[in-house]
Amino acid sequence: MDNPIVLETKHLKKIYNYRTNNAFEALHDINIQVREGEFVAVMGPSGSGKTTFINNISTIDEPTMGKVLINGKDITSMSTTEVCHFRYKNLGFIFQNFNLLETHTICENIAMPLTMAEEKNNVIDQIVRLLANQMNIGEILDKFPSACSTGQKQRAAICRALINHPNIIMADEPTGSLDSINSSEMMKIMQRMNKENVTIIMVTHDPLIASYSHRLIYIKDGNIEKELIRGDMKQHDYFLKIVEISTEESRGIISDDDPS
Repeated sequence: MDNPIVLETKHLKKIYNYRTNNAFEALHDINIQVREGEFVAVMGPSGSGKTTFINNISTIDEPTMGKVLINGKDITSMSTTEVCHFRYKNLGFIFQNFNLLETHTICENIAMPLTMAEEKNNVIDQIVRLLANQMNIGEILDKFPSACSTGQKQRAAICRALINHPNIIMADEPTGSLDSINSSEMMKIMQRMNKENVTIIMVTHDPLIASYSHRLIYIKDGNIEKELIRGDMKQHDYFLKIVEISTEESRGIISDDDPS
């Protein structure tokens, strides 16, 4: 039996400067389904619409047309207040540049989703310390981000993403600011999260990082040009397929009747 659908888009469009002479349609009629426990990588060339896509499915931005359903709820029909509460209860976010506030300690940064959700302070403190210890950053909770290493800041960002026990993680270039060692460690953590049934949707430009996923969505010119399901492929073989797709798409030689 298939896992339940946790995210679905129906005829999703994003038009910037809508109803003006400078209107630009960044996403064209996107229809996808993501099931519980999937690890989906989103790739595409610069300007393809992949970041617009993840922003529009994650409540960061609002689609111009169409619907986005998360856990069966249509977020496009919610008020701003309802979207905020829904976000804190259902979604976790990991960003390329960590998005940690320099005026707040690591502890305060990690706690922010629960603070915004008005959780009790003693509960917040307990959860923060538990997560921080699991990520081996318990000793830096009182430090400010500027006093921490890149790896420590990324682990703090992961803690913040997990603190509200979300069933979906949205990750936008999560390894973009990391060296190869920290990138590898980051992906091992994300794999562990995924094995615990957390659904992950991750934007990346790196075929190696994408090869940790179960499914690849390749976006080009605001359309889903190609999908690749890993299935029984070993990671190395899946990686080579992703490289092949990326290379062919960048050359513009894949067509609708391509036999591959």
